[in-house]
Amino acid sequence: MSVDHPELQYLRLLERVLDKGDARLDRTGVGTRSLFGELLRFDLSDGQVPILTTKRVYWKTAVKEMLWFLTGRTNIRELLQQNVRIWTDWPLAHYRQATGDMIAQDAFEARIVADEDFAQQWGDLGPVYGKQWRRWLDAEGREHDQISTLIDTLRNNPASRRMLFHAWNVGDLDGMALPPCHMVYQFHVNSRQELSCLIFQRSCDLFLGAAFNFTGGAALLLMLAQQAGLKPGELVWVGGDVHIYANHFDQAREQMGRTPRPFPAMRLARQPASIDGYRIEDFELTGYDPHPAIHGDVAV
Repeated sequence: MSVDHPELQYLRLLERVLDKGDARLDRTGVGTRSLFGELLRFDLSDGQVPILTTKRVYWKTAVKEMLWFLTGRTNIRELLQQNVRIWTDWPLAHYRQATGDMIAQDAFEARIVADEDFAQQWGDLGPVYGKQWRRWLDAEGREHDQISTLIDTLRNNPASRRMLFHAWNVGDLDGMALPPCHMVYQFHVNSRQELSCLIFQRSCDLFLGAAFNFTGGAALLLMLAQQAGLKPGELVWVGGDVHIYANHFDQAREQMGRTPRPFPAMRLARQPASIDGYRIEDFELTGYDPHPAIHGDVAV
């Protein structure tokens, strides 16, 4: 594999964090090694997308999550109905703490799916990502759809330096299960009509979370480019506090020892009438040949 393989950026970042990262006790109590201020760049113009190959990434889960964000809804029931379980930890912990019922995760998820009233009470994450992206509430009570505004600007004023959306709504933070990590997305259109996206992520679980952020960001970039009549450009990822949890050190070292394989290609099988029309079946991935998955537990 070429020394210029873009995945090497990520593997070298894992190495830097483990070798030079600051040992920190974090809110979860697990502990991390952490660096501050990192940047990775991925070129999507040739059809390839940054879905990591040094471990299997369940890319459909990441894309389903992004599609869920775009609905503007915030209850995990819709995710669980699609067998996406990555957000269960937070409402499950809240339920156990509030009720004293140490219900198993599988049983909790099954009840969320089966019982709509239970899901409404215990499955909502508060005003997280999608709520802010599609239904930001201002001081006068007006809702703002940041995604629709962005697409309109991409189509009609692509030289704008104000093409962005974000989720760090200070007044809503206390109501969120988890304050937004990937909090700002900014966009740029060059003279070749290529759309690039910069994601600023204030906090990144580098072993577990980053792969999903790269995949979801790439899927979003493809959708927005298609809706605006543009071509995909670069995905630029900027991390603030970039860390590896102590219970992932061995797994990260295992991943660092693997050789990257070619990135897969992703294409959209059709063009829906709007950003709201995409489904997981619209994403076609070819050439994905990853190393085996490496398990790691989420720190809550």
